[in-house]
Amino acid sequence: MAAVGLRLGDLVWGKLGRYPPWPGKIVNPPKDLKKPRGKKCFFVKFFGTEDHAWIKVEQLKPYHPHKEEMIKINKGKRFQQAVDAVEEFLRKTKGRDQASSHNSSEEKNRHNSSEERGKQSAGEEKRKASFPEGKLKKGTGEGKKRVSSVSSERGSKSPLKRAQDQSPRKRGRPPKDEKDLTIPESSTVKRVMTGTVAGFKWPPSVSEPVKDSDPHFHHFLLSQTEKPAVCYQAITKKLKVCEEETGSTSIQAADSTAVNGSITPTDKKIGFLGLGLMGSGIVSNLLKMGHTVTVWNRTAEKCDLFIQEGARLGRTPAEVVSTCDITFACVSDPKAAKDLVLGPSGVLQGIRPGKCYVDMSTVDADTVTELAQVIVSRGGRFLEAPVSGNQQLSNDGMLVILAAGDRGLYEDCSSCFQAMGKTSFFLGEVGNAAKMMLIVNMVQGSFMATIAEGLTLAQVTGQSQQTLLDILNQGQLASIFLDQKCQNILQGNFKPDFYLKYIQKDLRLAIALGDSVNHPTPMAAAANEVYKRAKALDQSDNDMSAVYRAYIH
Repeated sequence: MAAVGLRLGDLVWGKLGRYPPWPGKIVNPPKDLKKPRGKKCFFVKFFGTEDHAWIKVEQLKPYHPHKEEMIKINKGKRFQQAVDAVEEFLRKTKGRDQASSHNSSEEKNRHNSSEERGKQSAGEEKRKASFPEGKLKKGTGEGKKRVSSVSSERGSKSPLKRAQDQSPRKRGRPPKDEKDLTIPESSTVKRVMTGTVAGFKWPPSVSEPVKDSDPHFHHFLLSQTEKPAVCYQAITKKLKVCEEETGSTSIQAADSTAVNGSITPTDKKIGFLGLGLMGSGIVSNLLKMGHTVTVWNRTAEKCDLFIQEGARLGRTPAEVVSTCDITFACVSDPKAAKDLVLGPSGVLQGIRPGKCYVDMSTVDADTVTELAQVIVSRGGRFLEAPVSGNQQLSNDGMLVILAAGDRGLYEDCSSCFQAMGKTSFFLGEVGNAAKMMLIVNMVQGSFMATIAEGLTLAQVTGQSQQTLLDILNQGQLASIFLDQKCQNILQGNFKPDFYLKYIQKDLRLAIALGDSVNHPTPMAAAANEVYKRAKALDQSDNDMSAVYRAYIH
């Protein structure tokens, strides 16, 4: 059925490129967001996700006529959650419509009653006008009473008018509370550029994006030039987009599977080296999404669980690389990353032309550049792809992936990145992802130290730490990170979600990055000293929130 006669408020299936259609609702875009030029399209808000997109009319289908068809071809957990969200919305809408119908019926009855009284009063006035003067005087008492009644009604609003004035609904617009019955507000607006999906139209001052052959809705392409500059544009209080102005490609986003909802795994053989806090969650999600994975870990026992889940066992890094098409690695620091590649039976020994290596470790730009050079020198392809997140986000497949290097390899990793993360960014040449990752972790580590400092200051000044957390959670700093880390401190639970020793390592590398370009990093330097003290107090293998203990000892 063609998408004929669609309008604002309609429920639809939106086709996102090569991925399955997803249920959504046609809504008004933010007022500052311009409609793209070209073919007709609607702004769709997708259920069960935080996604918005301009979707071309030919990629939309009415919800109800195609519901059974779509449910048959889509079996993902998130897809089912999205359908459930639609049904919940329909139930609420039905209840609201029934209440509205009942109110309209009452208004109609009052309106008819008012008209009847008006007709009776008008009849009385007509009869009085035709009576002789004497007869009029005879009926003066009754006449005064009726005229007074009519006058009173004319001097005040009719019941219908009062009901209309009190109602928040205006003709042609949905009720104000309708958005509360649809989908939660999104924190980001995704821009759909190529293939079957139209893109947002940006202001003239921003460079027009260049088309890409195989984009992904949650993946951003940041092709950098000599003068990168970030420009933030507020669209609404909650909706923001980030535009990196470059001479070529700006931020480019396209098709989505609605956060791991339905992924077609690559037919390439995947290898994975390193099953620590992050690597374990990543491999688990790769297997769940149907990828063929061979694993290796320095301590072989950690591989057992994944073998039971369907993974294959590699005896050495070299063997994994030689038997797989794309090999990922996620290890602790620059030394471990180099040893894995250059050491005995290492990655380099398995590299031959066409073999692909993706390093997901958080290391410095010099290290990752050196590794890229030796891999490419053997005919291999290299991509750096460090991840932002923690153990829980890794387990949930909600990491943020920062990639740089071989653009074609980045695209070949598409299904893998979708399985392990919610968003991926392509940042250009090798080294850019390493720098960006260190900056991100520098901010996070400094913030964690400040949280710990605030909680200890509250304690020594006689203030309630719990009350401080409650206040912070009601303000602009409110976040899952803030709440979780404060809860760790208040409960004395420092089970590692992100090792303290690794955040200190990242702070050290970020400070060195600043030094290399003669840029001061005094806040990071101060935070680094606090983490070093926490390490001296034997907190290295605890969660980063254990930096709190550096303030109380």
